This record gives sequence, structure tokens and C-alpha cells, in this order.
Amino acid sequence: MNKEYLKETGLLFLKLGATTFGGPAATIAIMEKEVVQKRNWLNRQDFLDLVGAASILPGPSSTQMAIFCGYSRAGALGLWLAGFCYILPAFIITTTLAWFYIQYGSTPAIAPFFDGIKPAVVAIILDAIILFGKKTLKNWQLGLIGIAVCAGALYGLNQIMLILAAGFIGMIWFSGFSKNVKTIFPFVLLQTPAMLASYSTAKLFWVFLKIGSVLFGGGYILFAYLDHDLVQNLHWLNHQQLMDAIAAGQFTPGPILSTATFIGYQIGGFSGAIVATIGIFLPSFFFVWALTPIIPKLRKSAAASAFLDSVNIAAVALMLTVTIHMGMSTFLNWQSILIGVLAFAVILLFNKVNSFWIILGGALMGFAFHLFQ
Repeated sequence: MNKEYLKETGLLFLKLGATTFGGPAATIAIMEKEVVQKRNWLNRQDFLDLVGAASILPGPSSTQMAIFCGYSRAGALGLWLAGFCYILPAFIITTTLAWFYIQYGSTPAIAPFFDGIKPAVVAIILDAIILFGKKTLKNWQLGLIGIAVCAGALYGLNQIMLILAAGFIGMIWFSGFSKNVKTIFPFVLLQTPAMLASYSTAKLFWVFLKIGSVLFGGGYILFAYLDHDLVQNLHWLNHQQLMDAIAAGQFTPGPILSTATFIGYQIGGFSGAIVATIGIFLPSFFFVWALTPIIPKLRKSAAASAFLDSVNIAAVALMLTVTIHMGMSTFLNWQSILIGVLAFAVILLFNKVNSFWIILGGALMGFAFHLFQ
């Protein structure tokens, strides 16, 4: 394996893990700029196929995209390196916040920066949706599927069900099941054993390993799992502590599931942070490892290719619904609107500008508005 490929893979995902905010949609948009537009590691169609695959796997889709891209660039070692480097900055930052929280009962006042980051992130996602849409909207039938998925998501239907339904509808519509295609996607379903309320690192690891293996639907579903296991069943946390942990995951860069790191530290200190982080992210490495060699083969089948095209347009539609929801909760005053408009203008005028500078600019503007209000 080319050592230079490994080096550039590690450095890129270390940077992305330290600078990406806004959840999976924003992270995937930034990754597309880095690996498709800027570095040409993948073409846009291959990247979209990976996005579609990540959409139907359990676990954190942004981390899975990092792992997918690492594998595509530098093989099996790149898979592990990209995932590790992407997770590491969030682990360090979140552990620091957790230490601060345990010592002083609160986290540092970083909300003003985040108020500026959010509109900049919405602008980045919107730009990615436009680019993805041009590639995925291959015919009017896919357009109808995308509209239906977007409407279903806005109505509140389950996202993974919408993704799978779109794939199978497209497969039937475009290929008519004319060929017998066997497609295997690795899903691991683990049952939680009876656990005592007393703490152990092994129990903590099992809780997060199980969640990482069956988690669909993102941060809100994660909250439900954590509440059920850690608050109601094990009584290791109360509701306020859990809410504080979720907030910490939102305010830190990298994967939102770094919430697990914060909770692990709350419950078991530094060792707890380590085992919780490993537990929730480890299944994604194996899912991606198993699935990546299959994806190019699927493109050779008419039925499987139709499935992927439909899943891709559905994934873009879901990104659009995320952007709509984020916009409704972000653009609440003239300051946030101004930041969003300026960020989008910069993206359009300077297509090659690094997303880090857009996010940094948004953060500084948010802080400046806070100072002078």
C-alpha cells in the first residue's frame, strides 16, 4: 500500500474530524468537496453510491462515509485509519468538555460561536444538495421518488423505511425484476442481556456496542436508546445528565455520536469514555468492510443499479428535509440570515474555498453579533 495515500488519508480525516459541524448532512457535503471536487479520489457517482449504502446501514452515517472513503483511497488500512482519525478529534474535545462538566457542573459558553456556525453549515449543505441533485436526478421517475421521500420525511415517516422503499420501488419500476439478483446487506441485531444496575466497563461497552449495531435514524433515535438503557434500566444517568451529554455532542465537531464519549466519561471516567467510544463506532468499521467490495458489483446488475439510483435520490431528498428543518430552527433573526446568505455567496463565488474557512467565518460572525447585541 502506498504510504503517501495512507498519510494523506489520515491527515484529511483528522482535519475533517476537528472542523466539521452540523451533523451527517453537513459532514457528507464537506467530504464531497474534499474527496470529489478537490482531490478527485472518487467520482461523484461512486461517492453517491457510498452515501446510499451508508444510508441503509445502522450506525453513524458520517463516520461510515469517512471509513468508505478511506477504504476507497488506501484499502483496508485506509479504512481503519480514516475512521480512527475522524473520530479522534471529537473524542479529545468531548472528553475535555466532559472533564470540565464533572469538575464545574457545566460546559464552557460556546453557544455564540455555534449560532454563527449553524447558518454557515446550512449554506454548505444546500450547495451539496444542488450538486448531488444534478447527478442523481437522471429522469422524471427518480424525481417523483425523491419528492415522495421528501414529503414522507417531512410528514415524519421512518427514514430508513423511506430509503428502502425508494430502492425497491425504483428496482421494480426500472428493471421489473427482470433479473434475479441476490443482494446481501450485513445487519447485526443484538439482544441486550439482563444487566444489573451496578457499573462495569464490560457492561458499558456492551450497551454502546449494541446501540452502534442497531442504530437507525440519527441523533434523536440515539437519545431514545440512551434514555431506555442508561436512565430507565440501569439508572447510571438522570435525564438532565443525558440532555447535557446530547448537547455536548451537538456543540463539538466530528460525529454527533461523540455523545457516547461524554456519557462514558460521566459514568466511568477516562476508561469509560474509551470503551463507550469504541463500542458505538466499532460495528460501523465491520459493516463498511463487508459492504464496500459489493457496491461496484451491484452497478453491473440492472436491478441492483436501479436500486442504488433510487436510494441515492432518496438520500438527497432526506438531506433536503434535514436542511429544511435546520433552516427553520436556524434562521430566526436577521443576523443568522445574513451569515447564511454571505456563506452561500462565498461558496458560489469561490467554489474551491475550503469549508473550514466558511465555518470559521460563521463562528466569528456569530460571536461578534453576540458581543455587540
